[in-house]
Amino acid sequence: MSAPFEGEGGEASRALGFFRSRWQGTAPLDRLFWRDLVLVGTAINIAASALALTLLGLKLPLALVLAVHFAPVPYNFFLTFAVWRTAEKSPSIKASLMTLGAVLWLILVVVV
Repeated sequence: MSAPFEGEGGEASRALGFFRSRWQGTAPLDRLFWRDLVLVGTAINIAASALALTLLGLKLPLALVLAVHFAPVPYNFFLTFAVWRTAEKSPSIKASLMTLGAVLWLILVVVV
């Protein structure tokens, strides 16, 4: 039996490749910003907030509610820094605006 990260095409291998390509700046900046950060990242944050509100309505412990609400924060930081690192590789006005947008997005999703 092989280890989870060995071989090609496995779920663990694809997940690792996803995170590696974003962190190393090899994913296209447009895809990283618009799809990964704006669409998927925002959807994850909305889902976590909705679930947290549901749990709060069910009068579950506040610690659980807060844990669910803030669970996406590490992923939010990862996406923001991935945009930043990728934008550094192609200095342009567009890349600078995407970096600014990512930072503003991070502030918005962490505060709200």
